[in-house]
Amino acid sequence: MVGVLALQGNFDSHIRILKKINLKHKLVKTSDDLSSVDGLIIPGGESTTITNLLRRNQSLIDGINQLSKNKPILGSCAGLILMSKESKDSRVHNFGFLDVTTSRNAYGRQVHSFEAKINVKNNTMNYDINVLFIRAPKVDKINNDVEVLATFQEEVVAVRQGKHVGISCHPELLDETLIHEICFKGKNEIS
Repeated sequence: MVGVLALQGNFDSHIRILKKINLKHKLVKTSDDLSSVDGLIIPGGESTTITNLLRRNQSLIDGINQLSKNKPILGSCAGLILMSKESKDSRVHNFGFLDVTTSRNAYGRQVHSFEAKINVKNNTMNYDINVLFIRAPKVDKINNDVEVLATFQEEVVAVRQGKHVGISCHPELLDETLIHEICFKGKNEIS
């Protein structure tokens, strides 16, 4: 059972991907919702808005922190920002699940959105997948024990640390399942 944080943002696309790869899902709005999940997705949206909604419910922040100790968490776009150790913006709650520094909206404004191929390196395999960059953050600095999972034009766009994955763009909006499969199905090589 994968929980999808449903405070703000595009959680519906993640649910569609979870259905496509045959994983049960549930929406997470409270800390009680976390009790029955085996992983969590923090979707894209607006990182300061998600932060404000999280800060209204400290028990949800505490629950996500507790969940992160044993269960995988996937963050896309704003989710990556929230999962990072530092985002250079005091308005954003940084969980610190990924020992990286990110910059919000580094690929430009909404009108600068674009589709691109990124290269995913998962163990010995390489995959090119289509994604959307929508006001995407950049990974500025990678620290201890963080693995580069995907690149776009030599820039890091996805990272993995232990069981957690963060990606600056949106494969889910183009019906790409690879990142979700890597995070939640634990597959080393996707067919």
